[in-house]
Amino acid sequence: MAKYLQLVEQIQAQIDAEIWLPGEKLPSLRDQVSLSGMSLMTVMHAYQVLESQGSIVSRPQSGYYVAPRAEFLSQPVNHQKVQLAEAVDINSFIFDVLQACRDPLIIPFGSAFPDPELFPQRQLMRALNHVSHRLTPGDAINNLPPGNEALRKTLARRYAQQGIAVSPDEIVITNGAMESLSLSLQAVTAPGDWVVVENPTFYGALQAIERLKLKAVAIATDPQHGMDLNELEQALKRWPIKACWLMTSQQNPVGFTLSREKKKALVALLAAHQVALIEDDVYSELYFGADKPLPAKAFDRQGSVLHCSSFSKNLVAGFRVGWVAAGKQAQRIQRLQLMSTLATSAPMQLALANYLSTRSYDSHLRKLRQVLEQRKNLARQSLKRHLPYGAKINDSRGGYFLWIELPGQVNATQLYYRALEHNISIAPGSMFSSGQQYANYFRFNTSWPWDSAQEAAVAILGGLIAAMM
Repeated sequence: MAKYLQLVEQIQAQIDAEIWLPGEKLPSLRDQVSLSGMSLMTVMHAYQVLESQGSIVSRPQSGYYVAPRAEFLSQPVNHQKVQLAEAVDINSFIFDVLQACRDPLIIPFGSAFPDPELFPQRQLMRALNHVSHRLTPGDAINNLPPGNEALRKTLARRYAQQGIAVSPDEIVITNGAMESLSLSLQAVTAPGDWVVVENPTFYGALQAIERLKLKAVAIATDPQHGMDLNELEQALKRWPIKACWLMTSQQNPVGFTLSREKKKALVALLAAHQVALIEDDVYSELYFGADKPLPAKAFDRQGSVLHCSSFSKNLVAGFRVGWVAAGKQAQRIQRLQLMSTLATSAPMQLALANYLSTRSYDSHLRKLRQVLEQRKNLARQSLKRHLPYGAKINDSRGGYFLWIELPGQVNATQLYYRALEHNISIAPGSMFSSGQQYANYFRFNTSWPWDSAQEAAVAILGGLIAAMM
């Protein structure tokens, strides 16, 4: 084992044994050289590794400190377990927030997408160029719903690698995950029906419910464990619910992943009430650690889980290619797609099928997860340095979002407008709920390279929050 890794293990063991407590200063680099007998370069390398892992934080002109322990958010004060919304109206504000992130002068902490520089653009363009020169008149027909056969077979094999039996015939290729989710919702509901969502939830769910004139039952989520299944069961008994739209892994915006046992219980509960589960799983490849979490789809025995995902968050956003493993709803979703967008771009489908036929995708995913984890740790450390006392950061193992709770008197929407004056964007909590319970929360995108501009922007955010307190 390399010497710097030996030192990493030694210091980490001391932190775990509470020889060094959170917030305490570690020996300086030179003091550690004397203590360990290792070179300055070796000690610097070890400290950098510990910092990238989130175990320690550096403070300019001060030194290295043990990082604060992970903070887990509590429920908001006076939190309602269940909220009803017979009419959802949230689209205008979401549009304004997302438009602001398009300005190249804005530091996009409020963006929904990861840093595009993390994607293998050159290889994807090579694949697109390759298939473009080989397109035939028949390709437009061959790639109509349910979509390109080679791409659907590749996706079916990736399900099989997790032990999930999904036939290529169950898979429908869509224009990104939003189309797969919206078509799935449309397939199992009619205007006026009740749909369960999380609270807070991905704003796309609220937009789809608004567009389809549905009613929402928003059930509170625990920041670590997700939705309370007892509350869900009571809601299923009380209202004629037709569908649940849930994120079971790396939930946006909070970040939790449901346990395997909870996913299994969720599927069984919904099956008993004959309610469809629309599983939004777009962040499933962005897990940290050795094992990819199983989706709820793995426990589906009745074909009532519509598992939706895409390549937009882990490979390429611009291609707009997603899919739904739709079970018994596959035929209906194909018909709905033919009546709306007709089909997904044939060249994009062919290019992805070509790229996925190589081993490049899994290699890219491994590197992507590593970079995202490092950047998330750096962002968390910066926020801990600059946010005022009373702010809390929800810890999550995966993805590229942090969910931040501000002291109760600080309104995150007001913070959003003040931050925009400094060319900084955040995603305020009001985007993720039809009520006002998350007015003092915001979502923070950690996927961007961490440099002096990002650090300065976080310092400005901290100053704005302190002024609002």
